[in-house]
Amino acid sequence: MQSQHRRIVRFVTFTNWVLFFLLSMAGLWFFQPDITKGIVFGGLIVTVNFHMLYRTLEKAFTPPNITSSNSILTKYYIRFMISGFIIFVLVSGHYVNPFGLIIGLSVVVISIMLVMLREIKLLIFKEAI
Repeated sequence: MQSQHRRIVRFVTFTNWVLFFLLSMAGLWFFQPDITKGIVFGGLIVTVNFHMLYRTLEKAFTPPNITSSNSILTKYYIRFMISGFIIFVLVSGHYVNPFGLIIGLSVVVISIMLVMLREIKLLIFKEAI
């Protein structure tokens, strides 16, 4: 079961970076610079947050370093507040277009949905055999 979890996390991580790159390139070709900046900043914010969350959880649940849930939640909320502040500064300072930022922030959600579809496909074909 452990290897399956690692495989899924690796796939999500790889898909995050691929989607981030593809959306950034699409932004360069099809959108105005402020929308492209929004895609890039949003993608970076959410991808870095995903990596940091993964590292926090991996450290927290690996013996002998098992930590309390309060420590995990504290780190999560600190990251959440920092991300919110960065997003606030980017939007309020008109550095990025909010539409592009939403697209960029959707990178991890799209990756997780792709992983879910892939796992459902694997389950269906595994049961069919």
